[in-house]
Amino acid sequence: MNAFLRIAAVLAPTVFGGACVSAGIPPERAAAYEVVARYPIGGVGAWDYIAVDEKRQRIYASRGDHVQVVDAREGKVVGDIAGTAGVHGVAFDDSLGVGFTSNGRSDSVTVFDLDTFAVKEVVKVTGANPDAILFEPFSKRVLTFNGRSASVTAIDAATRKVTGTLAVSGKPEGAVSDEHGRVFVNIEDRNSVAVIDMASFTVVHEWPLTGCENPTGLAIDLKRQRLFSACHNRKMVVLDAQSGNVVHDVPIGAGVDGAEFDPQLDFAFSSNGDGTVTVVEARDANHYSVAGTVATQDRARTLALDRTTHRIYLPTATFGALPAPSAAEPRPRAPMIPGSFVILVLAPRGHS
Repeated sequence: MNAFLRIAAVLAPTVFGGACVSAGIPPERAAAYEVVARYPIGGVGAWDYIAVDEKRQRIYASRGDHVQVVDAREGKVVGDIAGTAGVHGVAFDDSLGVGFTSNGRSDSVTVFDLDTFAVKEVVKVTGANPDAILFEPFSKRVLTFNGRSASVTAIDAATRKVTGTLAVSGKPEGAVSDEHGRVFVNIEDRNSVAVIDMASFTVVHEWPLTGCENPTGLAIDLKRQRLFSACHNRKMVVLDAQSGNVVHDVPIGAGVDGAEFDPQLDFAFSSNGDGTVTVVEARDANHYSVAGTVATQDRARTLALDRTTHRIYLPTATFGALPAPSAAEPRPRAPMIPGSFVILVLAPRGHS
């Protein structure tokens, strides 16, 4: 029995992770994902990306000026990486046993040991506000996608030296590699995907994301060569990674930031700030449908997938009432309740 059928066998008849199955989707096609744990991490600092080290079963949560390291099995904090001002994301190079953080306020990358969390080096990047970060396995380089300077910095993972800077057409967001020398990155303010050839370190294509507004999260199906761009107009656009043609789009929740794809179960996921995860089924290379929607928690808009356990991790917190505008704060933000930071754990039933 394949992975999808194993999950389908444990379906609830009309409920998908506590939320109703989308209208028009047969219940037997919806995998029964659910929140199986809540890790009350606490601590201080806002958050952005979350990452999972599958080999060591550790979760990395960026927290403003430090990174919390959490045991993925027990939900306990096991380490902390300090000095990462404005940290956004974390990437890993298992072959060297090191990780990398993108530090937006200090325009730097912190290199740390994956076993001890000790900082090995801090590398200055060539752009402003490094946001998304990616270890690219074909070239063995770390890429930072620099939001304020519309550029990409390449760093040799072994020598930790900057090897190049590449201008892109707009604000780069989520990025993925095809593991054969091509990198794809959403250009948020141009509603497009840029294709980077790592051998020449040039942009060789920029493909329009027809029907998409403000793409953020990006995932890839390596087998079918399909890209999944999560868009702020409540769509996930599926793109042919070889031709750049849009092959499908499906509705998702509001306030999306992250996307993932599980190659064993053939599901794509979007994490939505409205407190949902949309699960999209790949029926074949050109046909996709919403399998269901999982209720999570407000502001849980970034996610990381562990492909070995099929668990999905989402960070969020609880916020107080929005203050009234003032001369000093004309656009105030709701305050985060102290100690309320949590990592939600989603899994298909039977895989918890």
